[in-house]
Amino acid sequence: MDFEEFEVDIERAIEGSKPSKSFTVVGALKWIDSTWFAPASRNARWMDLIGDYAGAEPFVIDGHSLLQVVLDDRLLALAKDDDPSFQIIHAIYSLECILKNFRNRSANFDIVFFDVNRHLVLRAGESEFAVASRALARRLLYKHLQSLDSVNTFTFASLSDKNWVDYRVRVKPMFVMVNDGGILKEDVGRQFAAHQILVQRLFIFDLLASGLAMAPLQGADFKDTKILSFVFESKLRLSHQGRLPGAVLSAGVAAMDILASHEQGPFDQVRSCVLSEASASLSSFDLRATLKDVGLSYLLAFKSDTQPSLLAVFIIHVLLLKSISVQDRARRLAPMKPDLFTTLMKSFLPRIIQATEAVLVANDASLDIDIRVFLCVLRYLSEHPAQSLTEILGPAVAKNAEDIFSELKLPHLNFSCLSVSFLPDEPYEIPIPLKLLPFSNPVFDEELSAVHIATESVTRPNPIEPVASSGEESEEWDDSSTSDESADVLPSARSSQNKTSREDTLFSDTQHWHNHRMAILPKHLGGDATAPMTEWQRNRKLRSDQRFMKTLHDQASTLTGALGAVLEQVKIPTAASLANQRNAKPKVHARSSSKITGKLSKADAIREQNIAKKGSKQASESAAWIASRVQEMESLDGTGLEKCLRVLARNPRTREASVGAELRVYRMHRLLREWIYSANPDSSTSRDKYSLLLMRLIKEVWEIGFSSKEMANAITSVLIALGFSDYIDSLVVSGSVDDRALSFRFVKLVKSKTKTAVYDFMRVQEHPIVWQLRLFGEFMDRSMDSQADARVTFKPDAWQREVLDAIDQNMSLLVVAPTSAGKTFISYYAMEEVLRGSDDGILVYIAPTKALVAQVAAEIYARFSKDLNGRSCWAIHSRDFRVHDPQNCQILVTVPEILAIMLLSPPLAKMWTPRLKYVILDEIHTIGQQEGGAVWEQILLLSPCPVIGLSATVGAPERFNEWLESVQKAGGFQHKFVHYPHRYSHLRKFYYNIHEKPRDAFRGLSMYKTTERMRFLHPLSILSTSARSLPSDLALEAMDALNLYRALSTCTALQPSVLVSLDPAVFFASSKLLQQKDVIRYEETLKQHLTPLLSSFDSQDSETPLSRVITQLQDDILSRVPDRVLNSQPDRAVSAYNLIHLVADLHAQGDLPGIFFSFDRSDCEKMAQILNDVLETQEDEWRESSPEWKRKMAQYDAYLQGAKERERKAVRALKHKVDEEDRRADTSEWQASFRPDDPLPDFSFAGQSTSYTASELDEDIADLERRKPSPPEWALKCLRRGIAVHHAGMNRGYRSLVESLFRRGFVRVIFATGTLALGINAPTKTSIFCGDSPFLTALMYRQCAGRAGRRGYDTLGKVVFYALPMSRVQRLVLSKLPSLSASFPVTSTLVVRLFNLLEGSNYSTIAVAAVQRLFRLPQVSFGSEEGKHQLLHHLRFSIDYLRRARLLDEQGKPLNLFGIAAHLYYTEPSNLALVALLRSGVVHKICAQPSLRLAKLDFIQLMAHLFGRRYLPSACMKEEYITKVVKKSPSMVVLPPLSKTARDVLIEQEREILQIFTGYALTYGTQHQKDLGPDHILPLSKRNISGTAEDEPSLIRDHLHRTAIRVVARSLFVANSGHDDHFDSVHDLAQTARRGLSLNEHTIPSFEGITGRTNQESRKYALNAYLLDFYIHGQVAALAAANAIRRGEVWFLLQDFDLTLMTVRGVLEQLLQKRSADDKGATLENADLSEEADSGYASLDPVQWEDEEETSWKPEQGKWESPCDSQRPQGVSGADWRVFEVVNGALEEFHEKFKAMWA
Repeated sequence: MDFEEFEVDIERAIEGSKPSKSFTVVGALKWIDSTWFAPASRNARWMDLIGDYAGAEPFVIDGHSLLQVVLDDRLLALAKDDDPSFQIIHAIYSLECILKNFRNRSANFDIVFFDVNRHLVLRAGESEFAVASRALARRLLYKHLQSLDSVNTFTFASLSDKNWVDYRVRVKPMFVMVNDGGILKEDVGRQFAAHQILVQRLFIFDLLASGLAMAPLQGADFKDTKILSFVFESKLRLSHQGRLPGAVLSAGVAAMDILASHEQGPFDQVRSCVLSEASASLSSFDLRATLKDVGLSYLLAFKSDTQPSLLAVFIIHVLLLKSISVQDRARRLAPMKPDLFTTLMKSFLPRIIQATEAVLVANDASLDIDIRVFLCVLRYLSEHPAQSLTEILGPAVAKNAEDIFSELKLPHLNFSCLSVSFLPDEPYEIPIPLKLLPFSNPVFDEELSAVHIATESVTRPNPIEPVASSGEESEEWDDSSTSDESADVLPSARSSQNKTSREDTLFSDTQHWHNHRMAILPKHLGGDATAPMTEWQRNRKLRSDQRFMKTLHDQASTLTGALGAVLEQVKIPTAASLANQRNAKPKVHARSSSKITGKLSKADAIREQNIAKKGSKQASESAAWIASRVQEMESLDGTGLEKCLRVLARNPRTREASVGAELRVYRMHRLLREWIYSANPDSSTSRDKYSLLLMRLIKEVWEIGFSSKEMANAITSVLIALGFSDYIDSLVVSGSVDDRALSFRFVKLVKSKTKTAVYDFMRVQEHPIVWQLRLFGEFMDRSMDSQADARVTFKPDAWQREVLDAIDQNMSLLVVAPTSAGKTFISYYAMEEVLRGSDDGILVYIAPTKALVAQVAAEIYARFSKDLNGRSCWAIHSRDFRVHDPQNCQILVTVPEILAIMLLSPPLAKMWTPRLKYVILDEIHTIGQQEGGAVWEQILLLSPCPVIGLSATVGAPERFNEWLESVQKAGGFQHKFVHYPHRYSHLRKFYYNIHEKPRDAFRGLSMYKTTERMRFLHPLSILSTSARSLPSDLALEAMDALNLYRALSTCTALQPSVLVSLDPAVFFASSKLLQQKDVIRYEETLKQHLTPLLSSFDSQDSETPLSRVITQLQDDILSRVPDRVLNSQPDRAVSAYNLIHLVADLHAQGDLPGIFFSFDRSDCEKMAQILNDVLETQEDEWRESSPEWKRKMAQYDAYLQGAKERERKAVRALKHKVDEEDRRADTSEWQASFRPDDPLPDFSFAGQSTSYTASELDEDIADLERRKPSPPEWALKCLRRGIAVHHAGMNRGYRSLVESLFRRGFVRVIFATGTLALGINAPTKTSIFCGDSPFLTALMYRQCAGRAGRRGYDTLGKVVFYALPMSRVQRLVLSKLPSLSASFPVTSTLVVRLFNLLEGSNYSTIAVAAVQRLFRLPQVSFGSEEGKHQLLHHLRFSIDYLRRARLLDEQGKPLNLFGIAAHLYYTEPSNLALVALLRSGVVHKICAQPSLRLAKLDFIQLMAHLFGRRYLPSACMKEEYITKVVKKSPSMVVLPPLSKTARDVLIEQEREILQIFTGYALTYGTQHQKDLGPDHILPLSKRNISGTAEDEPSLIRDHLHRTAIRVVARSLFVANSGHDDHFDSVHDLAQTARRGLSLNEHTIPSFEGITGRTNQESRKYALNAYLLDFYIHGQVAALAAANAIRRGEVWFLLQDFDLTLMTVRGVLEQLLQKRSADDKGATLENADLSEEADSGYASLDPVQWEDEEETSWKPEQGKWESPCDSQRPQGVSGADWRVFEVVNGALEEFHEKFKAMWA
């Protein structure tokens, strides 16, 4: 449900555009782009197609789009008008590389060719050579795809092809990857470009209208283990006609006809010849016959206008190719004169290619062609006329050639005349690997000892010159002064690089990243003193601290159930106090000898007697208490009795075994009486109801383990009456020593003499086993080999005891167990162990979200207490706030980014990191996410202690565990993997039938009757998708298993003997109650027998055994709804209208509280408002029309009018000393507490039985409103009705309150994104999925669904699908979890941060060990193929880049702008690009403008090119669309191009980066050639193209071998198109490197993505100008309307940019301060680090955690004044100061607008 209306309503768009009655092709294209495609592109989301979208689900790659990507490769010498080549082996290699990229990322895809979609491949209207070449290449590549065993290829005519419809039903692809056709450029382009694009657009429209999503293949980015592209969601609706205007469709048909005629025309003549003259269809491929057919077709089709000599050479080259290796086919184009070039391009090649294509189509064959080899053979034959064909070709080839020539009747061949047409070969320059700059570092030298690379003896100057500004010479940081005292802070471009010069400033990582005025180091080490607080500030902080602790305490109470009571914290003694106790001498007592002898002393005997008396007294009191309670309850019935029993259950006395057991037996007694005297006691409904309640109570008594004789007799009689006599021995606890009588007379159920039941209607009418499966499933014992364990307060299962043992042994752990299985205790047990073990050991708990961080901290506060002499037991540290001191606590709760920063912080490496004892990574599957995954990997690689990884949803965890175990063993830690697959509580799934209209309108909850539209989904009833296997986590609850058996039996789907063995009465023992593990065993057996049925299942055939079973299991009502309706996306209006009915149905059925998941923040807010508006409207109507309400209000008004009289009475009462009881009676009227403005219970979903009061809510809301920013008014209104919204963009205090109120039962409806899916303690009865979203993946579905049925709250969870197509529901439930994807964690920025860690920590043991561990791993990333040696080579060349970028000196010390590179590590390569622009003087030139306003604007524009980059789809770049949008908005939408100066600098840097990493590839390729192996094997098919061995001598083969290109780094297959080891770009280098040479394009700091011109055809997408636009106008609404930034994302995007600007400003200020201090001769002392050191990541104290406005930067008092008021410091140049002024001014302007937005 896209309530934000980003989707396009095509009907409304057509009406609004008023299309004309006829269109030209160009006109139709412009109309469809501006009206539909461009607006639809706004809704497209840039996503990881595998990790964040499809997972393991099948999808389709459009075959023609795939071929277009291959053939459009600029490196491929095929179908290019300036190159007479046809290098099909290179094309095949490219094709396989693309497919291997998909396969490496575990993509599940088929390739589908649609005939109507061929036009972008064939390119009609281009030259005859290009069209013919592309047609033949299409044929050959298609045949190659068909030959691949690992890829399925299908061909269909169009989307309406019946076979395609059948394929969709059978396979259920999730989306199609297809090219969108690009943009029509009127000044440049092909003849029929508009025709091709229009046809493609119409294809995409039909595709989306059919219900399939689309992702562009062209422009997709393969990054690490991710495939990134835009996702266009399908918005198929029942009301959607899928119709475009007839004029547009007519233009499309006309375009298709024109394209077809021009595509087929050139081939018609040739094909007619093939059909009349071709050989008989070849049963097996015969090369000679095929070549003869090609020759005949060519000669007959073109008759006199043929070139027999060229035909002969063509035949010869094809015969030769099978014996020529791919190495010898690596050739440059032979230089030739224009006459030969023209002959080839205009005449011979187009015609021979047409003839070849025609023959191959007719014979359904394939052929290898290589025109470069053809030209080489032609040249050799022309230059050696004296040599015979036999000498040149070898006897066998010569004979075959001559035989074909004879059959074709070719004239005498004379090649010598062609020798003059060739030109001499051009000289070739062999690339020489770059010599590296000298480098030596004691730690890295040891790691790099295996890498042998030449270095420069004398360093050369930096090739990048600074940019001059305004016609005057400028250095990077200019100064008008000429004195040495004002030299530049940043190094001059002219300084040498082999030493740390005067101009190279060593960087000290001593400042916070964003709060640049706060030092990491304490005062005595050079940090700033803390400014003293004023009285007002102290009072304010005290108040804020008090509010914070109250909030924390309240939250902790809701987490532990201690509401209104004192938190029961575990008080842990300090290690020091325990040591003192151990050292103290024990006192020796003379009387203690009696204990040794075993005799009790007199005192001990007396003590035991007292204990016995006390126990006896307590038993007597308990008996009297229960007797009196029973007497009270005798007068109660119905709801009164139930309420009384609930109250008694909370009484501590009921925890006594005797009291608890008797209370339950009394409850049985009352139920039996109620049953006996009910209206229809013998009905099946009554029998099910009462038998279930009675058996639950019997089980509870058995679990208590106490029974008197009378209790045992009573329970025995109940079991006999119900027909469970066989269960008496296992369920009746034998009577205890205490044989006291019951305090009531139990109902008589068994006849005294016959011992038979008194009431026959009580006996269950089925086998007890069947009864249990049908009714008792959710109440079965769920323990799995549970045993008492002194280490925990519950009975842990076997897998939980394994975990406890591993923690006790200090082992590393990976625990994968579903939500509700019982993982929570693991973290807290480890915490307690660390707290008890020492007073300085540290455990770090990492949570993926800030909400989870706050919750875990509250729970730690509730659980543990330890007096650490002023230090805190725990602390919070996140990007936004900090509570307590993160370095002076024992348990740190944080997010991954913070721990990664702390592990790499030099000040912490000496005194904090060595104290780490454990790191817990909760929700560790987050490592596979597109953003932030690399940080998790870095933590695992750098942690100096064991780790505990926890997750409920890891696909194929064994693979990830294998890598994690290797990492932990490298650190010296043993590792254990624990995988437990079973949930504690089952999830029952329902589909809300939104397609059926509700009978009545909503008028209030008390009158509401359920619509019964929530329909049960049996897990196997959704197998209509033709699944061939079941997900491993698809569980059957007991009832599901029974229904499946019954369906199998009814349909006789299995052999009779198998069905007998599966009969529950036969399968299970019938002497004890079933347990969950028994049902799991039964479920596994059923699934085993289903497997063969699945293999033959066809959902289209209703007569297959499994089809009949599925039909039997399907819901009757849903089965009557047409598939077309069920699988359509409901309309927004329908979804909104039915929302109140959905929530009211859940309320009526007792299925609230519920979490309503929607993955768009705006949709969450809209739904809450819609629901609240309906309740308010209905409440207003009821108040207007209700006589009862009017009467009540009249009484209340009268009460208010009598207020003064009551006051006078009260005064008189005080004077006359009226009794207190009389005075209280006067004030106890209902009006005194009446609140007429409060929502009425009938129109509110707020919990009515909670202890949370209206006055408490008033206080909490007032507290929220005091904070800035306060939540929106609508959110507070919703809160009063028990409705809330939870997403990361909401106010933090509001979110915390919502979580607490949800746990307390006041808020019962939450609309949430995935923020509540990741471990938040929000126990819900029901999880509801509201509408579809590309972010609703297999992983997210399991996370969200798992919130329902939390352990300790519900025995069963429910999952409801609302406003989703049934096909989507089926896909989600049957989906399999994808394997974790990975990122390559060793980036250039990480390398420079490692050097900083070593240098800044003075090479501490921890820092050295971290580096050594990282680079000694056999595999640095679980998703990487890069081996250790290759990693070390990559490292060495990365160091060389960092040296040339002036970020490291010769010894590895950080220099100059290291802070920008390191602190913006997550933005690489943008951080390194900014460093280059600062070094080169580009930023100085921008800032040197006379106008400060323009300087700031240009600076922000530059930063917007580097950071926060968001792409616009190609359709949004169309001039018409941009003009249309810009006219209505203050936004410019498309970011203006990067300035020429900046672009030139980055291009030059890119050239140097390319040179460095080309050197890496050449060096490694040369030194490890044997390790790399041969490069003549295709990447996917593994076919060997080394050529067949030939013993016969052949001059031409020798010549080909001598003259071939020799490459080291480049793939031989790419060299086939004439490319050597000179690379054009980093992308070129990474994509075309040879086999075995793993080059990750995204770990090389390439600036190609930044410098690329977005308006060129080579670039697919333009950059969104949203950051620059916001800086200019500050309007959030404009960003949503014009820039297509969703409102839910705006805050985060702007905050990231705001923090980036803060970081840049902070680093520049630090450098200027250091320069100023150096100029004055000041130096920092080099002292040891104290425990006051900080991580360097600025954050907030508890005051700021409460008052979020403090997150803004505010100047603090310190050594330097506020920059706005201060003068340029001494020693800082004017140019440098100007840069700082511009950066600071731009930041303040941007921040003011940003602050105004969220205030």
